[in-house]
Amino acid sequence: MFSFTPLLGAQSISPASQSLLELDGGVKILVDVGWDESFNIEKLKDLERQIPTLSIVLLTHATPAHISAFAHCCKHLPLFLRIPVYATAPVISLGRTLLQDIYASTPLASTIIPTSSLSENSYSYSSSISTGEKPNILLQPPTPEEIATYFSLVHPLKYSQPHQPLPSPFSPPLNGLTITAYNAGHTLGGTIWHIQHGLESIVYAVDWNQARENVLAGAAWLGGAGAGGAEVIEQLRKPTALICSSRGAERLALPGGRKKRDEQLLDLIEDTVAGGGTVLIPTDSSARVLELAYLLEHAWRKECSDSASQSALKNAKLYLASKTVDSTMRYARSMVEWMDDSIIREIEGDDAGAAPQGHTRTNSKQDAGRGGRDNDQRNRPAAGKSVGPFDFKHLKLLERKTQVDRILSHKIGQVVLASDSSLEWGFSKEVLRGIASESKNLIILTERLTSEVDEKAKRQSGLGGMLWDWWQEMKNAQAAHMEEKAQFQGSPREMLLSTVQRIALEGNELQIYQQYLATQRQLQNTLQSSDQATLEASADVVDGNSSSSSSSTYESDPERQGRALNISTTMAHANRNKIGLTNEELGVNILLRKTGVFDYDVRGKKGREKMFPFVAKRRRGDDFGDLIRPEDYLRAEERDDVEGQDMRDAAAGKENKLGQKRKWDDIGMDTGRRISNGNLKRRQSGKGMPRDDRGERVNGEFSVNGNGAVDEAEDTDTSDYEPEEPSMTGPSKVIITTEAVQMSLKIAFVDFAGLHDKRSLQMLIPLIQPRKLILVGGTRDETTSLAEACRTLLGAKVGGSADGIAIDVFTPVIGRMVDASVDTNAWLVKLSESLVKKLQWQNVRGLGVVTITGRLAATPDTEKSAEAREISKKKQKMIKVDSEVADQTEPSKSSSQATNTAPTLDVIPASMAAATRSVAQPLHVGDLRLADLRKILQSAGHIAEFRGEGILLIDGLVAIRKTGTGRIEVEGGGLTAPGPRSSRFESTFYAVKRKIYEGLAVVAGG
Repeated sequence: MFSFTPLLGAQSISPASQSLLELDGGVKILVDVGWDESFNIEKLKDLERQIPTLSIVLLTHATPAHISAFAHCCKHLPLFLRIPVYATAPVISLGRTLLQDIYASTPLASTIIPTSSLSENSYSYSSSISTGEKPNILLQPPTPEEIATYFSLVHPLKYSQPHQPLPSPFSPPLNGLTITAYNAGHTLGGTIWHIQHGLESIVYAVDWNQARENVLAGAAWLGGAGAGGAEVIEQLRKPTALICSSRGAERLALPGGRKKRDEQLLDLIEDTVAGGGTVLIPTDSSARVLELAYLLEHAWRKECSDSASQSALKNAKLYLASKTVDSTMRYARSMVEWMDDSIIREIEGDDAGAAPQGHTRTNSKQDAGRGGRDNDQRNRPAAGKSVGPFDFKHLKLLERKTQVDRILSHKIGQVVLASDSSLEWGFSKEVLRGIASESKNLIILTERLTSEVDEKAKRQSGLGGMLWDWWQEMKNAQAAHMEEKAQFQGSPREMLLSTVQRIALEGNELQIYQQYLATQRQLQNTLQSSDQATLEASADVVDGNSSSSSSSTYESDPERQGRALNISTTMAHANRNKIGLTNEELGVNILLRKTGVFDYDVRGKKGREKMFPFVAKRRRGDDFGDLIRPEDYLRAEERDDVEGQDMRDAAAGKENKLGQKRKWDDIGMDTGRRISNGNLKRRQSGKGMPRDDRGERVNGEFSVNGNGAVDEAEDTDTSDYEPEEPSMTGPSKVIITTEAVQMSLKIAFVDFAGLHDKRSLQMLIPLIQPRKLILVGGTRDETTSLAEACRTLLGAKVGGSADGIAIDVFTPVIGRMVDASVDTNAWLVKLSESLVKKLQWQNVRGLGVVTITGRLAATPDTEKSAEAREISKKKQKMIKVDSEVADQTEPSKSSSQATNTAPTLDVIPASMAAATRSVAQPLHVGDLRLADLRKILQSAGHIAEFRGEGILLIDGLVAIRKTGTGRIEVEGGGLTAPGPRSSRFESTFYAVKRKIYEGLAVVAGG
């Protein structure tokens, strides 16, 4: 049994993706926890209802459409943290920086508490709503440390490695569920999931790209990059159900492919910067930004290295703006093995051609605003040393708003890559605000966006979607005069830009929030008594320093292991006047909350109300001792620097208290890092000197910045020291203001979405040959057109047909469940005793497999078991005399039932055996891995080693390779390796062939 329900992202203009897969036995799999730029909590209601029944969670891409609700679910939905989550290592690392960027960039990511929830839980809300203004109170957002902790709990997987996941505590048994990740292209670490459960073989492929790009290899349908196969690999071929995205089903590929796309982008940039304009390229901050950053950095390197070139790119500045861009690029440098083979060859070529490194001066001055920056010299190439693909020499990284404002004040040609592509949050919105009024500037859209009409507000939401609609209008109006570059500049228009600001709660709003929080605590205490980590962080923020235990190391454990306080006890430690609870509501907790109260009447009380509210703190462990924290054993490059310090050391970033001793080379600043004594004197004495957060120039020397670039003095104005931007903690709300901005800049579009197009969808889906096809992840028009094309290509009819194999094509809508179970026919036959005695069972991965060749006949079932006869005799003795008539009819019924015929398989007579033996063909079952075969042959005395790409060489005479379809090819002659063993052993070829047959099972034929 298999049913599929799209929670988000089916026949919708929203890119958010959430899918629920329900398998036999009640096993439920959630694939993706996406959200859109509205961050509307109402869109997560369906997901919240499903969480108590989920078994595992799978993540596909590190993009907002697939992962942006992950931190919200971990913090505000109690049971979500107990569900095992699986993803590839790049999705984990890049998803962490993406969510840290989202929560640092927009207050709306914290989500506004719905008015319905406030009205139900707060007595003061009715009086405040009478004024006609919505309070827009925010939930408490997760901190960067909490986000890092959530992602550290995700189980990392590698490509093409089957894995049997662990179920959640409230999940039924998984019964051999197996998940396997395959490369999806589109993003670094993007995944096509293959899910095997019983007879169900499900392939979940949403947002994939078959084309090869600069950084990313193509999807693994045909074997991956460099495979060049004409058939889909065996593991992904002929699934019982294929779940595929329909986004881009109406899009035609650009003639010329990737090369033409890159040239089109560079031509648009060069024309704009030659006139002194600014080019804004909005993109995401974790996935597709790697492709754009790599392309532009290498284009600048090429132009600057050519002395004869007169390109305008030489004098143009190149920037990348994002709150967590430094961490993103640091992760990208450590995940080269997940990229295309050309990146690996580039690094190997750079290492081979690099000159010996001499002594270079490095600056130990750190970025005080970020609390310090990684000083690993492997990521900081010096002048004259070869740089890697992501050791940027021309691309400057910007992480603060003041740096973005400074570069916008320069009236020179420059290119700014900024997050996010939706233009609803991030630095892209700020840059657009600064360049919109000048006609020489250009914005290049890299994805197809659609504006959403809000009927209640009578306006369009989605700034990026509005710009896309304008570009479409100008393209249609100027279609007759359209050039290849496809940039348009229409008449100036007025656009409303919104500004979201977070402010602290005060007065009646604070009371409303506190009452809402208290009610949620009581609700969680009633329903989820075993898990109370969700609202405790919010309670600590409300209570401030009122709780003496909140600052202990026990409470600051990032893993939250060992917490035994339940929610009601946490309420007891809060300030009663702030929460607004009466003595009766506090109950027995009044002994802790109110001073001078030492007695409490427990007569007539039940449960917790009869005991003093004391909770002993204990350390959690298992049968083998204390629980181990994996982050304690991370390598230096794997550690997460949050706010410039290791997230595991909670006290490292605290400022030294008055009178507290510190080490000689520690400084009394909030950086939490050490610098040398000489740099300390320079920092204290050089107040009037220009300071740089990534390096400085002294006596005409060059400096090395944090992103691996070698800069001169004129470039240091973009990275001067800036204080840390203040971040608000505690209960808050948002105020949204709008302003009219005159839009006079040019608009262009170059497709850098990296998604499948119409040709790839219609080519690959017939090759995959699914038995059932489910289309999600596109608009209504895209889904409908692709469904009609697939029905034509697959030769199928909806609902099945009697004259062929029925391939159903489903196009579900959000919240609508479809039954996509595999169609199976089962027959019950009886085996004769003579046939059972001749069966020869073979073991294939723990399963017994046997070949049966027999004659099917209908025989009367007259035999009755001894146990059945015994029951019949006892029953007749216990029956009363007055039911003798019924007794006489009962045997007649049983005798009539006994005469029923049952299909029976019996041994084939000798006269028919010769004919059937010639019809049957041998069939080998099993999946023999070359690595296992190598160990078997080595144990048998052969010399086995891998040569080339996936070729196993035996004794230098026999070569074994495994094709993408699972076929094993053996090449070699009937020779024997020279040596003393040649006289005692058979030829190498036949010995290898025999070992291969031993690893497989013959389940049919002679």
